[in-house]
Amino acid sequence: MKADPQYAPEHLALEAVRRLGPEAAEWAAHHQPKDPDELALEAIRHFTTLARISGAVSGAAGLPGAVLDVGVLAWNQARMVLHIAAAYGVDPTAPERATDLLILQKVHHVAESARIALGVAAGRERASRIFTGSTNRPLFRVLVSLGVKLGQMAGVRAARKIFAKMIPGAGIILGTWVNSAATKDPARRARIHYRNG
Repeated sequence: MKADPQYAPEHLALEAVRRLGPEAAEWAAHHQPKDPDELALEAIRHFTTLARISGAVSGAAGLPGAVLDVGVLAWNQARMVLHIAAAYGVDPTAPERATDLLILQKVHHVAESARIALGVAAGRERASRIFTGSTNRPLFRVLVSLGVKLGQMAGVRAARKIFAKMIPGAGIILGTWVNSAATKDPARRARIHYRNG
């Protein structure tokens, strides 16, 4: 993602399906024959709690923690969405889940544009393995660009409120609240999407 920050959400979605899809499938299989709605709500509660914890930690750590938490929040939300898919019997390891992640997190509004962007990101991954050329972009600019793109995936509102986590004395509480709210929105959309097929 650092080498290609323009497509950071797409790289994250592809990697999430590859790495986290099997975990979500195993989790759902372990909890069968539980009611799908009950299982999805269990996943939402679990990942909302994790989001609150990372928000509190980032609020206590100041700016470095708040910037790092944007990526942690996006990864946590991807895990949650894949677990919700598995709860409803949808294969969380299928490549289509990367498209779902981008749509449900409002990175793309149309599935076709998400698929095209995923194709470009996947092509760039393959090309970067073939060509080892490095970019000379300053690390700070790369990290800022990457943070903005991951913030887009984690929820633009959460990225905007990153500065709220830096308010002395209130950062922990605000970090908890911001991450919780940013996680509940894609959770609601994912439940509707996967419950309705």
